[in-house]
Amino acid sequence: MISFFSRYKVFGIVFLMLSIIIIFLFYNALKQKEKLPIINPNGVDSSLVDSSIQHKKKYHKIANFKLVNQNGDTITQEDYKDKIYVADFFFTTCQGICPIMTKNMGDVQKLILNDPEVKLLSHTVTPEIDSVAQLYKYATEKGVIGSKWNLVTGDKKQIYELARKSYMAVQDDGDGGPYDMIHTENFMLVDKEKRVRGYYDGTKEEEIKKLLKDIKILKESYVD
Repeated sequence: MISFFSRYKVFGIVFLMLSIIIIFLFYNALKQKEKLPIINPNGVDSSLVDSSIQHKKKYHKIANFKLVNQNGDTITQEDYKDKIYVADFFFTTCQGICPIMTKNMGDVQKLILNDPEVKLLSHTVTPEIDSVAQLYKYATEKGVIGSKWNLVTGDKKQIYELARKSYMAVQDDGDGGPYDMIHTENFMLVDKEKRVRGYYDGTKEEEIKKLLKDIKILKESYVD
């Protein structure tokens, strides 16, 4: 009996190891990758979305844009082609939530600095105040790195429509004035297909951690 077990000992060990490997491979094959939702207008708080698109259930994407950054360069979607990016809306004279948001976006910048897949995009909601010179001064003070993070200004109507019709993230001020907005703390995560994949409170540390985790999940979704 002992000689029988001795004879098949090596075979048993090899069989056990192969079984473990096969089970591990099957587990990985069957395990689904965590996915982020694709956010469309009908799934967003209606106060943040222009009424003309609130019914839209799918195929929503960020519209083409043409704005100017802190260095005086024209910025379009081509600058974000095949990139994951985080967007927000701010203004340089804001004394409330903007300093916190900018600080937190700066922390994100540090962590994606060497990541060629991820960029940042901040839109001013007061372009009449935030000229290129003003944005440059602000960017210099806040440690903005131009290759990773664009602060953009431009036509107020275009910025308003981006906020309400593309990013679905900013409330109308309700006073009947054209293209006026209430500032928002939202950070938006946008994928390489220009679809919104998540919203995060840019003033809260735990939300920034979630954003960073979701960036990783989104990046992994592009890996075969």
